[in-house]
Amino acid sequence: MSNRPIGVFDSGLGGLTAVKQLHSLMPCEDIIYFGDTGRVPYGNRSVETIKRYAAQDARFLLSHNVKMVIAACGTVSSTASNELNEMLNVPYINVIAPTAAAAAQATKNGKIGVIGTRATILSSAYKKALEKTDPSLKIFQRECPLFVPLVEEGFISPEDPIARLTVERYLKEFKDNGVDTIILGCTHYPILKPVIGEYVGMDVVLIDSGKETAKCAAAVLTENCLLNDHERSGECKFFVSDRTEGFSNIASIFLNSNIGENVSRVDIQKY
Repeated sequence: MSNRPIGVFDSGLGGLTAVKQLHSLMPCEDIIYFGDTGRVPYGNRSVETIKRYAAQDARFLLSHNVKMVIAACGTVSSTASNELNEMLNVPYINVIAPTAAAAAQATKNGKIGVIGTRATILSSAYKKALEKTDPSLKIFQRECPLFVPLVEEGFISPEDPIARLTVERYLKEFKDNGVDTIILGCTHYPILKPVIGEYVGMDVVLIDSGKETAKCAAAVLTENCLLNDHERSGECKFFVSDRTEGFSNIASIFLNSNIGENVSRVDIQKY
C-alpha cells in the first residue's frame, strides 16, 4: 500500500478528463495535477522542446513525492515517453498503449480513425501501436488543431455552429471511409464527444484516451501494491504555470464539479 499521491500532467487543462476518470475508478486516491497553461499548446512545438517541457513537468510532480506519473497528453506520450521512462523512478503511464488496445478491441470493420494534435499525428504513435496489435487494421489519421481552443473557450455544444462546422471539416474523411472507431487522441477531445458523436453517428465508437489511461493506471497500481488504504475521499491539488484566475470555471467543464479556488501557480522553469 502507498498513501502517496498520483501525479498527472498535461500541456494545459485537457488532462483533467483523466483526473475525472481516475477519481471515478479510485475515489480514495489523492491526485496532484499540473497543467502547463503558460506554454500550451505543445502540439506545434519541436520534439526537443516537448521533451524538455515534459521532463520539467515530471520533475515538478516528483517534488510532491508522487507514486506514479501519468502523461495525460497525447503529444508528450507520442514524443517523450522513452525519455520519461528513463528518468523516472516511479511507474509511468502514457495515453498511447491503453488507448490503442481499446480501439483495436472495439473495431468491427478494422477501420480506425485517430485524431490528435499536429505532433501526435506526425509521430504516428497511435498508428504504430495499432499496427503492432493487428497489421490488418486500416488507420486514418487527422490533426485537429482547433479542437483544443474550442474546448477551452467553451464551444462544446452540439448546437454551437462553430463546433459543428469544425467537427465536420476535420472528420468528413472518416465518415466517407466508413471508420467505425475513433481514438480521441488528446485529453481535451472527450469534452467534444457530444458534437463528434452527433456528426459521425451512434454506431461509431469513440475511444476516450483519458478513460483508458485511468483504467491502465488502476491496474498498474494494483499490480504493484501501490493503492492507498484511505477510507476518505481522495483530495486533488491543482497547479498551473500561468495565471490562476478563471481556472475553476474552465476546470468545471472538464470535471463536472466546482473546485473553488483550489489552484496554485508554479514557476515550472525552476524544475
